[in-house]
Amino acid sequence: MILRRLVVVVVAMLLATQVVRNAAVAALATLHPESAAKLWAGHPAVEISLGLAEIGRASRTRTPIDPATFAVIDDAAVKSPLSPDPFLVRGVQLRNEGDAAAARGAFLAAQRRDPRSLPAAYFLADHYFRAGDSLSGLQQTALLARLSPGGIAAVAPFVAAFAREPAHWPEMRAMFRSQPIMEQAVLTALAQDPSNVDALLALADPDHRKPDSPWLAAILTRLIANGDYGRARALWSSIGGGQAGDLVFDTGFSKPAPPPPFNWALTTSGVGLAERQAGGRLHAIFYGNVDGVLASQLVAVPAGTYRVTMQLVGAPVHAETLHWSIRCAKTSEAFAAAGVDEAASRGWTFTVPANCAAQWLELSGRSGDIAQQAEVTIAGFTVTRAANA
Repeated sequence: MILRRLVVVVVAMLLATQVVRNAAVAALATLHPESAAKLWAGHPAVEISLGLAEIGRASRTRTPIDPATFAVIDDAAVKSPLSPDPFLVRGVQLRNEGDAAAARGAFLAAQRRDPRSLPAAYFLADHYFRAGDSLSGLQQTALLARLSPGGIAAVAPFVAAFAREPAHWPEMRAMFRSQPIMEQAVLTALAQDPSNVDALLALADPDHRKPDSPWLAAILTRLIANGDYGRARALWSSIGGGQAGDLVFDTGFSKPAPPPPFNWALTTSGVGLAERQAGGRLHAIFYGNVDGVLASQLVAVPAGTYRVTMQLVGAPVHAETLHWSIRCAKTSEAFAAAGVDEAASRGWTFTVPANCAAQWLELSGRSGDIAQQAEVTIAGFTVTRAANA
């Protein structure tokens, strides 16, 4: 009985030693394969790490890879059939030898063993793009995006560059259907270039073709920066905006859904706040501490003379510190301005010059030596072409 217990204890100790040794080798293999090799040279993790390190050195020095390296990794594959790394190495070897079909099989085998393998997704995406199978390549790219540390944002510009070409739009639509998580990131990446308007309109599905879609704000910003106001307004109008013929959109302050800049941008900041109120009113409070804009809209009225009329509701507080102004989009200086009290009592007439393609219409507050809060409620706001235009 005592001998039997002794045997059990010895076996348990040997097993524990083996487990500890195996864990130590596995931990060291990736970061310090040479140290791990001293503990267990024939361990598959050690063989794979040493082999990959040798392949990396050969790639850096642009020298042929020693065939013995592949033999070592093949041995590791036999010992560790669930490891994806030997199949990745074998795929690279086959690709370098010109056997693309066999390389694809090796990469797929690696991905089956580890569906979260970044290298497997990368090599498969590269293979499919080389073979002209764009849809499969994009699907692997989407997988790569989900797995990579940078996420979808890291690969979206690459996919967007592919998506610019009309010939690729069918594959892109198919990828968005199967990988919807990619759509918003790719559309936003496309929106960084104002020449991609056609691609955006062709690729954005109904769920991503709304007034609050992030890509719409991005592309509008870039079109406006380029001075392409007509195209920006037409794009804005086509996705839930106002009619292209409106002089000023939402003069009744009742349509918050369409986004700026061709709708009102209302401030909530240290300058003050502006908000829509029921009954077609604009309520504005200026804190009086610092100059700033409370409400603004980019308009694109033709050269000519225009008249603004409005009413002040209730008892305005220090309305003289609030004023309307209009300036050309490319300048910071207003070419016309009027206080809100003046505009309400007599109307405000201004003339847009011929060389002013678009204009910023703004309600602003002007601070004085002593901070003085101002508050108004505006109703009946209209902008019309003057009779003598």
